[in-house]
Amino acid sequence: MKQPLLDMRNIVKSFSGVRALNGVSITLGDGEVLSLCGENGSGKSTLMKVLSGVWPYGSYDGEIYFQGQQVKASGIRDTEALGIVIIHQELALVKELSVMENIFLGNELGSCVSLNDEMMHSRTRELLAQVKLNISPDTLIRELGVGQQQLVEIAKALNKNVKLLILDEPTSSLTNNEIDILLGIVQELKGQGIACVYISHKLDEVLALSNWVAVIRDGNHIATKAAAELTQNDIISMMVGRQLDELFPRENHQIGETILQVTHAKASQPGASRCQVEDVSFSLRKGEILGVAGLIGSGRTELMQCLYGCYDGDYQATIELSGQTLQIRSQRAALKAGIAMVPEDRKRHGIVPIMGVGRNITLSILDRYTAWFGAIDEEQESHDIHDAIARLKVKTATSELAIKNLSGGNQQKAIIARFLLTKPKILILDEPTRGIDVGAKYEIYKLMFALVKEGVSIIMVSSELPEVIGISDRVLVMHEGRLKGEFDHQGLTQEKIMNCAIKEAESA
Repeated sequence: MKQPLLDMRNIVKSFSGVRALNGVSITLGDGEVLSLCGENGSGKSTLMKVLSGVWPYGSYDGEIYFQGQQVKASGIRDTEALGIVIIHQELALVKELSVMENIFLGNELGSCVSLNDEMMHSRTRELLAQVKLNISPDTLIRELGVGQQQLVEIAKALNKNVKLLILDEPTSSLTNNEIDILLGIVQELKGQGIACVYISHKLDEVLALSNWVAVIRDGNHIATKAAAELTQNDIISMMVGRQLDELFPRENHQIGETILQVTHAKASQPGASRCQVEDVSFSLRKGEILGVAGLIGSGRTELMQCLYGCYDGDYQATIELSGQTLQIRSQRAALKAGIAMVPEDRKRHGIVPIMGVGRNITLSILDRYTAWFGAIDEEQESHDIHDAIARLKVKTATSELAIKNLSGGNQQKAIIARFLLTKPKILILDEPTRGIDVGAKYEIYKLMFALVKEGVSIIMVSSELPEVIGISDRVLVMHEGRLKGEFDHQGLTQEKIMNCAIKEAESA
């Protein structure tokens, strides 16, 4: 039997007495792709941190063998020297440096007296060609989109003579075209004998790309199976430990009269060649889930930011809520009127990372616990926190735990809990399930239907077309700042949405 490239045996890792990994074993051969699947908090990232040397030898139990030799890494530099390279979901590029400088950062060619810029420039061009990126080596990272930055990270890995590439949620922020390019490059790397561990919640990608699928649940290795033998439902069942009746649990609910009317919404940035939102008008009914679809740059998020008073450019719109005309120029004004918004980027705009889970949840209603003489009603705040954690099923050891230590799905549920405490009439959810696992998605969908049954109206912006169709009652489609179409969910297909989203581009 051929010796595997990677052999991780009975890995055990604990934090403060709590086991994050409980005897996990995986193997991988040259040129193979193993997808690592599991819910947020299942232990996937911890296992990869062990493999890549973030958690050094001695901080975990078990053994790791790479190319037949035991790995006893004291840090990432040791594993990179072996050819094990990890690309994290949060990219680690220095945005003020050039592509070439990032690729060779810490591995410069030349001497301490004089760097060989010509050789590094030539090598960078070769690497960029390999990852199908047609840009100058001198381009600054901050001038590149997320998809291009992801490819630069892969070029950087190739420069380290990578034998095993670890990709953690590489497509969570990419467009469909960028995803196709990235998956094509991984296929090419397979052909060159480079192995890959691929972490993703997008199961269609997992099945298209992988030789093997390994599932971890609650720190335990459930199974490793050939991808060709699995369906998406098989993987979901292993991940969550139960059958999900449907991926999108649509529930019947009553839709009432129009509660929100937005007319002539417009948003622009000084000096921009076109408006990000151009004369958009739409309505929302009580107890309705209104989906908003469109390609990146269509103006979806900017339109929602106008409604919530947080757009950072110039904007205007006539907003009528329950027949009353509103002037919303701040988030505080929106919340007071009954409009709340869960932002697209939870790490930048949603959470205060070092603050406890509980205080993140009550952040928007702190004045509710403050008496006229300045005292804080800590008992009532604690009661609300624990009720919210229970209702949203936020998995946390304690409400005082810093929210940065929670999984992405539990961070998202905590943010939703915060805005539900404001008792909104309208809840805007911008990419509510981005980067979270199937089980957490299912819980958020169930919550959405529970809310609309209570009379809350929901606007959901999503790049996931199956999600838009599966959850929405009605769908708006935007393209280059304009509203291009409106559809009822009955009989709606992804093709109809995409045709509407790109029709202007095709006719140009």
